[in-house]
Amino acid sequence: MRELSEQEIIRREKIKNIKQPYPERYEINYELCDASELEDGVTDVRVAGRIILMRKMGKMSFLTIGDIKGKIQISVKLDMIGEEAYQEFKSNYDLGDFIGVSGEVFTTHTGEKTIRADSITFLGKALRPLPEKFHGVEDIETIYRERYLDLIMNDEAKMRFLFRSKFIREIRNYLDEAGYVEIETPILNNKASGATATPFTTHHKALDIDLYLRIAPETYLKRAIVGGFTKVFEIARCFRNEGIDATHLQDFTMIEGYCAYYNYEDNMKFLREMLQHIIMKLFGTLVITVGDREVDLSGEWESVSFRDLILRYSDIDIAVYNTKEKLLEKIKLDNIEIDSEVPLEALGYGNLVDQLYKKVARVHVVNPIFLTEHPTSLSPLARANDNDPSISDRFQLVINGAEIINAYSELVDPLEQERRLEEQAKLNALGDEEAMPMDSDYILAMESGMPPISGWGIGIDRVVQLLTNSKNIKDVILFPLMRPTNDVSQNEEN
Repeated sequence: MRELSEQEIIRREKIKNIKQPYPERYEINYELCDASELEDGVTDVRVAGRIILMRKMGKMSFLTIGDIKGKIQISVKLDMIGEEAYQEFKSNYDLGDFIGVSGEVFTTHTGEKTIRADSITFLGKALRPLPEKFHGVEDIETIYRERYLDLIMNDEAKMRFLFRSKFIREIRNYLDEAGYVEIETPILNNKASGATATPFTTHHKALDIDLYLRIAPETYLKRAIVGGFTKVFEIARCFRNEGIDATHLQDFTMIEGYCAYYNYEDNMKFLREMLQHIIMKLFGTLVITVGDREVDLSGEWESVSFRDLILRYSDIDIAVYNTKEKLLEKIKLDNIEIDSEVPLEALGYGNLVDQLYKKVARVHVVNPIFLTEHPTSLSPLARANDNDPSISDRFQLVINGAEIINAYSELVDPLEQERRLEEQAKLNALGDEEAMPMDSDYILAMESGMPPISGWGIGIDRVVQLLTNSKNIKDVILFPLMRPTNDVSQNEEN
């Protein structure tokens, strides 16, 4: 048990003096953000919120209550609420407490919209003092571990998470208007399929089998297409047991969508128009600032091949160094240091090309580009190009050095898919943890017949990070996973 501060001890004592410190409910008729827009003279306004500012005086006090969407000033006068209630307020109410207020709206001589309280009701005690208001919450560890304090104290944090909610809502609205149906697919899977990534494993006690947490919802969404859906999407929590950095977390939110009869070029147009529509609606402009860079999202977006983009920033031509052995030798010859959790020697050719691109080219991209012509071995679920089977009909949207969208024309030939998954399974057996295993159930679904399909995935966290100009992806995750503190670990052991 941690030692309580003097303030915490005092606040616990105050609870004893409050007649009903934790009431069951309080009926409001306005949200705080709406009450602050009311005309003067509106009476019987009932609101509730947390006390975030307070000036207690003799016979009249001012306080401000707030929530995630808004705040409003409250005027509390002795002759309006009565002496007993006023003294209870002065003696027992603290910053951080929740209260309900009823009264009339007016505007002070300083121009601040205010509710003149005719009654106040105590709704909940904050046993810990809030951080000092002037500085807010600045410690990064506290921000991530105690996000509620960040939300209480920092307006920027509130706006960032409200933006995230609005962005997801606008995507849903756009897809709904375009005829897409939102469905749900399993998080627990027998196979770690749907992407090339290292999975998390878990154990199902009732069935006594090991399972994988979902890497991506892809193969199940395509099963829905087999079943007769033509346009589907899912906002899916996904899990990949890989490294953490400013743009990667192991658990993240992705939206995937699939459309029958589309190819990847159809989706280039569809997704560009969708993002431009949403960003214009949310920002009123398609030119946004990210760090010290200005990113222009207007007009057509450049399309550039994997090969050409790598050649822009290195002298390595993947059409020449077209095997794993040749490419690895060239990387070593050019002294290119690639950080990879998997030894480079254990990677397949496609994943090695991907690591090279991330090292030498991706960081230089500012304005949006569609990166195309990925090696087929990097895209085991994508359709091979009809003219050059060594590359796939795939694109990634890259903005300001971050991969925002991954999309392709789907491979719908079950025999070719089975052959590719067999190759992936061999790489997996040799140590490439990101290679996909054989998924016989998915092949079985494909054998029932698939139409032409194009699908895509958008990393919600990453695009919100970009659009809110956030330095770290944890800044847009409400409650990111953190390593336990020593205190927490000791408590758990005890």
